[in-house]
Amino acid sequence: MTSQYNFKKIVVVPTAKDFIDIILSKTQRKTPTVVHKQYKISRIRQFYMRKVKFAQQSFHDKLSQILTDFPKLDDIHPFYADLMNVLYDKDHYKLALGQINIALHLIDNVSKDYVRLLKFGDSLYRCKQLKRAALGRMATIMKRQAQSLQYLEQVRQHLSRLPSIDPNTRTLLICGFPNVGKSSFINKITRADVEVQPYAFTTKSLFVGHTDHRYLRWQVVDTPGILDHPLENRNTIEMQAIAALAHLRAAILYVMDISEQCGHTIDQQVALFESIKPLFANKPLLVVLNKTDILKLEDLNDDQKSQIQRFIDDGIPVMEMSTISEVGVMEVKTEACERLLAHRIEVKIKSKKVEGVLNRLHVAMPAPRDQVQRPACVPMKALEKRLQMKDKPKEKKRTERDLEVELGDDYSLDLKKNYDLPTDFKYDVIPEFWEGKNIADFIDPEIMAKLEELEREEELRIESGVYDKEDEELDEEEKQIHVLANKIREKKKIIAVESKIGRSGGKPVMPRSSRKRERSVSRLRTEFEELGVDMSGKSEAHFARSASRSRPPIKKARSDSTGRVRSSSRVTPRDQSGIRNNEMKERVKKMGHKAQGKMNQFGKAGEADRHIAVKMPKHMYTGKRGIGKTDRR
Repeated sequence: MTSQYNFKKIVVVPTAKDFIDIILSKTQRKTPTVVHKQYKISRIRQFYMRKVKFAQQSFHDKLSQILTDFPKLDDIHPFYADLMNVLYDKDHYKLALGQINIALHLIDNVSKDYVRLLKFGDSLYRCKQLKRAALGRMATIMKRQAQSLQYLEQVRQHLSRLPSIDPNTRTLLICGFPNVGKSSFINKITRADVEVQPYAFTTKSLFVGHTDHRYLRWQVVDTPGILDHPLENRNTIEMQAIAALAHLRAAILYVMDISEQCGHTIDQQVALFESIKPLFANKPLLVVLNKTDILKLEDLNDDQKSQIQRFIDDGIPVMEMSTISEVGVMEVKTEACERLLAHRIEVKIKSKKVEGVLNRLHVAMPAPRDQVQRPACVPMKALEKRLQMKDKPKEKKRTERDLEVELGDDYSLDLKKNYDLPTDFKYDVIPEFWEGKNIADFIDPEIMAKLEELEREEELRIESGVYDKEDEELDEEEKQIHVLANKIREKKKIIAVESKIGRSGGKPVMPRSSRKRERSVSRLRTEFEELGVDMSGKSEAHFARSASRSRPPIKKARSDSTGRVRSSSRVTPRDQSGIRNNEMKERVKKMGHKAQGKMNQFGKAGEADRHIAVKMPKHMYTGKRGIGKTDRR
């Protein structure tokens, strides 16, 4: 028996028309399509039998898949069976699946009958008509299933939207009148996002959320609200809650609205509790009084207090909470989880399995060595710290999310505030290091400002005429400054001109091939003579390498008297090797010409091509001939 059924994996159910189109198209694509009248009758029969069998197999596979994927109400958990009965009516559901099953068997029988008839088909025409009749009858059977297929597709779509509820896991089940705060509670304690509105029956189906307690995963189920009237008068929405209460092994949280804002008095809510109390048998139960931020338990009148007191007298724990102010919400969740854990352990201890486990367990109890008491030793500092922590009110740590909500658009993420540094150094620029030294130590941040100051000072000097003095009036130091200043000004002008004219210096760039040769022997000789070097007797000077390092000259091929190029090497050409005289040479030529012709005939690439092309392909030149016919097909 599967406890959790994966409804999302159910195969899509096509409409009757699509079903027929898919199967017939597949039959056409996946089976041979050409048959000739000159085929043997056995081959023609086989051709059409194959089509009928293939169509039947395709219908069979597709329908079997539908029957397998849809859950059987007798095989699944009673919770799912009851839920499906509430949502779809089990009689309709079983009827639809039964119709599909009947269609499957009818198609199998049609195929069997027509294959038997095809075995006795005596002509191509008769075989073809039998095949058409077989596929036609199969299509007719499927057309009759149009409503069943349509119904099953709607059920599949609805099932895929149902929440995945595991009936055997740890579960908290929330129930009560509509609009008492059930969905608000599940939103607070889990990651679920159930719609919350100030009107009744906002929740129309079961919702599931998950939470953690004691490092275990817990399932929290939010049920639709239930009204206090007989079972037969309850609608589909309410019946889902009843099915969950009846079949899920869970801790029940019965939520009540003591402010009576839900539109129902406390008396009515207590009456509903009494009417559905049989469903709570053998399950941990907790009555939760919600909306205490509006009206507290102490503020109720005596009659209302006496109604609540009935729960306490029956031994049912009563807890208060407010989903708006979040007071008591986590306490309710913890209490419900602890009660369910205790109940599950109690049930397991009562079962027979425990005896086998206990027999294998042995708890060692240490025997005292002497009668000396050895209490646990807690250091004084630790005790003092505990006392200090008790006195201090526990402050909730403000997270970045809290700050973001509080500041809104003014919020900006500041990662440096958590640096483990003194406050003065937290926002300093992090230094960059190169070769073990801080780069910032070698950089003057005000260098550009200093440069501008110097340039301004220089302009003032020029304007005041410091550099206009005659050389006789200046001392040595001033002369040196003048010379340097002139050089700097000239260099600036040159850089400015060069940047304007570019790399080529303003000249048109000549191609490399047409440039004048830059170095030559005559030019070198002239330059040396101008420098006063005696160049007489140096007529043999050149730039070539020495003979030992230079390559041997390449011998050019010479042509003989006939005009053919003759190699200067002693190697005999290939077409002349092994030939004694001119007569033998002519014979070799003729043999080569013949071989080339044969090679061309077979489409060979060359002498080494060993491929033998078939001149008469077998598939074109073999086969049976009819009587009196000489032409091949």
